Amino acid sequence: MRGNGTKYLMSAFSGLMLVFTFAPYGLFGLAWVALVPFFLSIEEMPASAAAKAGFTMGFFYFFGTTYWIYHSMHDYGGMGLVTSLAIVIALASYLSLYTAAFALLYTAKIRHTKAPALLVAPVLWVSLEYLRSYFLTGFPWSTLGYSQWNFLRVIQIADITGVYGISFLLVAVNAAVADFFLIKRRMKRMPLYPLSYVVTGYICLAGLLAATFLYGSFRLKQIRPGHPLKVSIVQGDIDQSEKWDQRYENQVFSIYKNLTTGAIDQTPNLIVWPESSLPFAFNDQEPAVKELENIQGASHIPVLIGAMRQRSSGNFSNSAVLIAGGRPAYFYDKIHLVPFGEYVPLKKVLFFVNKLSDAIGDFEPGDDYTQGGIGHDRFATLICYEMAFPGLVRKFFRTGGDFMVTITNDAWFGRSTGPYQNWSMAALRAVENRKPVIRAANSGISGFFTSSGAVIEHTGLFERRTVTATVMTDSTITFYTRFGDLFSYLSILTALFMLIFSDEKNSF
Repeated sequence: MRGNGTKYLMSAFSGLMLVFTFAPYGLFGLAWVALVPFFLSIEEMPASAAAKAGFTMGFFYFFGTTYWIYHSMHDYGGMGLVTSLAIVIALASYLSLYTAAFALLYTAKIRHTKAPALLVAPVLWVSLEYLRSYFLTGFPWSTLGYSQWNFLRVIQIADITGVYGISFLLVAVNAAVADFFLIKRRMKRMPLYPLSYVVTGYICLAGLLAATFLYGSFRLKQIRPGHPLKVSIVQGDIDQSEKWDQRYENQVFSIYKNLTTGAIDQTPNLIVWPESSLPFAFNDQEPAVKELENIQGASHIPVLIGAMRQRSSGNFSNSAVLIAGGRPAYFYDKIHLVPFGEYVPLKKVLFFVNKLSDAIGDFEPGDDYTQGGIGHDRFATLICYEMAFPGLVRKFFRTGGDFMVTITNDAWFGRSTGPYQNWSMAALRAVENRKPVIRAANSGISGFFTSSGAVIEHTGLFERRTVTATVMTDSTITFYTRFGDLFSYLSILTALFMLIFSDEKNSF
């Protein structure tokens, strides 16, 4: 096992390089080759050693892209630094099981097949990445395709394949580079190995890349349907420690009220507040809410606010409320809650665990994929973590829609990479559904994306300000919106077919 030391270092190096391909570092070009050392290191490893190398690569990859979770637990969850870091290490270790499984399956298959790595690796990677996104409530953070969020020509295919199609391309190119270096080894191991298989793979990949760039250029030049919509975002920048402190209720509300009054001067069609921006539970009889309704009624500009709301069951939900015509006109209750942040899963078993949020009790999830309306335009509101789930977001637009709003509170994560990663995901949701995105965040980043994923305007972190921009609505119903993760399902079926019908017996 000592001889594998250098190979484990190569795997770790791949994982470390992947970290820097995501926001805010933005070295997206590195993602096209970052996995090459990993592929070279595991090609001749025994299955068990390859799994360890996959785990090593994954640990550096996932710890480097999710380390910021410790900030919320340590600074706001009352946990010690060691305990909070231990939890992040446990999470990174769990996520690394998927890359370990990838390495195990990949090496078991590649040494017993004539197919080149560029055909084997992508379907296995996408299959496991998709599984990771939904298994056990799912954790889709660090999906490889997000590294390309600002490479606009590449990400346009997401309106067909979703973000997983971009992951597929990245892994295919990495594996193709590895194939170039490994071909001599494979020919030595298989004296009758047909070089034409690799050549055919390169030709197919070149065609796929050409199609991706041509499609991207076409979509970026295309005149999208829709009309201008002027929107103002209110970024209150409320310190997380003050957010639910009753001593600061009036102060917090005054900040948002004053910023809203300033936004009204910009005469937008809509004003958006961030997630849980109202510092108390929403109640139409609350004097402060009445005051807000009066302000809105006088201006005739709809205001979308994030608030806790008590439902008919008596439980509270993390909600969005649209005030229009001087009264609540639309409610949305968050469907996909954050485990341990908004509720405690398996509460009877984990009775000793408290959730991080110090708001009232556990939240109750919503179940209605409802849309709001501004004039003739329809929109959906996604709250924070929900934007990480492409399969959930598309469900709001299956029957149409014109734009997307997401409200969030990233103050939990300080000045770490977390807020930047959360921001970048919105670009993919915009493209997948061809909807401009309006993103309001308590402490930033707030801003606007076109339906092609381009940034129009944005704030910085920890700024107290309003930002106003005009987006073009888009009523398109995309292939992805209509059919969902069909591409991922095909990848899973292909992977299963490859693993079951091996070129040789006893491939494991």
